[in-house]
Amino acid sequence: MRARDGRAGARAMDEGEDVSSGAGAPRPDDSPESAVSRPHPSPSPSDVPSAERILQAAAHVLAQQGATGLSMADVAREAGVSKGLIHYHYRDKDALLARLARWLADEIEGRERRALVGVPPGQAIDALWAWLDDELECGDIRALIELSRLREGDAPVAARVASQRRRAVSATTITTLFDCLGLRARVPAPMLAEVFVAFVDGLAVDATPAPMPGHRVAYDVFWLAMLSLAE
Repeated sequence: MRARDGRAGARAMDEGEDVSSGAGAPRPDDSPESAVSRPHPSPSPSDVPSAERILQAAAHVLAQQGATGLSMADVAREAGVSKGLIHYHYRDKDALLARLARWLADEIEGRERRALVGVPPGQAIDALWAWLDDELECGDIRALIELSRLREGDAPVAARVASQRRRAVSATTITTLFDCLGLRARVPAPMLAEVFVAFVDGLAVDATPAPMPGHRVAYDVFWLAMLSLAE
């Protein structure tokens, strides 16, 4: 448990005071306790812990501005916290972005896994679209794509691992969808997952700064083609 002075320092930094990045206090990004999970949609900023609010802000800035020009000042301004508080939670920009990649993977994976739970067969395609439309709106997939474009540090490594996880989850999603419809794919699910993730990523890039009306049409055409591969 963090010492009393560490808690006081975190509160002071969250209120915007210029507090040192905290010699002697354990860093949340180096501890299992640093794992956070964002409800979707997000609650009001005042109800979100500061570490999570920083991750949310970083994801939003990445989705809107890209990774190249992102600064800690941008993230602090978006999160409504001081730069000192960001450094309290994450030792540097690379640590923040590496943690962000893992967090985004957890969030996106969890939402995709829930997309088809309890859905009747006749609503499966629409339910998966509802998940995708929500993802395009929130921008998390676009943020993860931006992290994968970095060339140095731990962040692009974490982003590549996140991409592998996404393909594995998408293979499960496709298998679940085909099973729900009483179909069997003639192509292995991992190969279909590669195509599906590439399609989703293309929509995510095209959706910045906002989803396009034609995305639903593209989605329907995509699934017509995918389902033609069924026996």
